[in-house]
Amino acid sequence: MRRRHLRTLDGARGFTLLEALIATALMAFILTALAALTAQWMPNWNHGIARVQRSEDIALGLARLATDLAAAEYIPASRETRRPLFDGANRSVIFVRTAVGLNSGEGLEIVRIEEINSDRGWLLVRTRAPFTPGIDRMQPVFTDPVVLLRAPYRLSFSYAGMDRNWHEEWRDQTQLPKAIKLSVQDAATQRTLSISTALLVRVDAPMECSVAKSLAECLASRTRPSEPEASNKTRS
Repeated sequence: MRRRHLRTLDGARGFTLLEALIATALMAFILTALAALTAQWMPNWNHGIARVQRSEDIALGLARLATDLAAAEYIPASRETRRPLFDGANRSVIFVRTAVGLNSGEGLEIVRIEEINSDRGWLLVRTRAPFTPGIDRMQPVFTDPVVLLRAPYRLSFSYAGMDRNWHEEWRDQTQLPKAIKLSVQDAATQRTLSISTALLVRVDAPMECSVAKSLAECLASRTRPSEPEASNKTRS
């Protein structure tokens, strides 16, 4: 009776070798399936995260650009000229704005935003220099570079004035552009991204022209030589 009871206990104790092998094979199959699924899923996950990160970087860069350009001010480079210091090209722009930032201090600064070619591809870089009267006679020293946009994306500028037509350049004008368009393109596909935007410049004419009867006449008078200069040229 006691031997029969011990045999019963031995038969109910643990798993058989066959059951252990089946469980091991089943676990190996499950792990293999999970590894294959993860190998297919992780690259898509990484690509999605990278796309979201790039979109956020582009949005931040455009927001910084829009803030800078909207704050452009009508500041002549020197007393010899009344035209504003603003040089806009298709891939770069230089303008004057109120200094901002922790290390800027008070006053005005010249902001240059241009595309440069580096060993990692095209970069859109923002630099700045302190503004002083007569700056057109010297070469300003631009510092504090900040990368706003990286390859494979490239940014192009367009400028619109009173005629509301877009131009690739805005140079030697009597007033600032009324609007600036920021077009972001994928360099590989040449496709313009939907994140591209346009902005309005807050101040596009000198303060005294805001109370003039005719804006065009006020701007034209600023480009004419003053009366003492005209009389001196007549005498000579």
